Amino acid sequence: MKHIVVLTGAGISAESGVKTFRDSGGLWEGHDVMEVASPQGYAANPELVLNFYNERRRQLFEVEPNSAHIDLANLETNYKVTIVTQNVDDLHERGGSTNVLHLHGELLKVRSTFDENDIQEWETDLVLGDLCKKGHQLRPHIVWFGEDVPMITKAIEVCETADILVIIGTSMQVYPAAGLMNYVKNDTPVYLIDPNPALSNNQNVTVIAKPATEGVKEFLELLKS
Repeated sequence: MKHIVVLTGAGISAESGVKTFRDSGGLWEGHDVMEVASPQGYAANPELVLNFYNERRRQLFEVEPNSAHIDLANLETNYKVTIVTQNVDDLHERGGSTNVLHLHGELLKVRSTFDENDIQEWETDLVLGDLCKKGHQLRPHIVWFGEDVPMITKAIEVCETADILVIIGTSMQVYPAAGLMNYVKNDTPVYLIDPNPALSNNQNVTVIAKPATEGVKEFLELLKS
């Protein structure tokens, strides 16, 4: 089976109603990014940070996967599919995808501030006083600015084995995720699905300048032909 690697960003979740990162009216509005998405911000005001992610977590239960999530999951019938996402929601999994790698963490998980490998599933609010088994405060399982991206090595390995690369709903401007397309083989077909594509000068890239739901359907038609 051919291996399709799909890199997804905020654009695919936006059509489900998940507010996008630092967009106008987006979920960072009213907060300096470093206040709510950095170790320094957490150290300065942990309650603010925990509440910020509690709101994001609650919002997840109000949204549903859209047709792009579901169409990508259905690709598994005929292809090996690996989703590498910058999103912290669970919409790919709820849409039916079985092989999802989260670069920037997951809203529905928390981890110990003492041991970053002590990770737990978590669906309710996280508050000060919620502790790991060793008695240390739990924090959102989110990769904050200035922190290592532990899954990047795995993501690179995945991209190196891609027969087809699809990039959906991401500007590919944020590193290290932005560097992932450099790890696919030179002759690998690349499809970019985004209403405002930024990579169209690459000759290997087929641009589909549409939102994710429309663009994935067009990609599926191209795949058939």
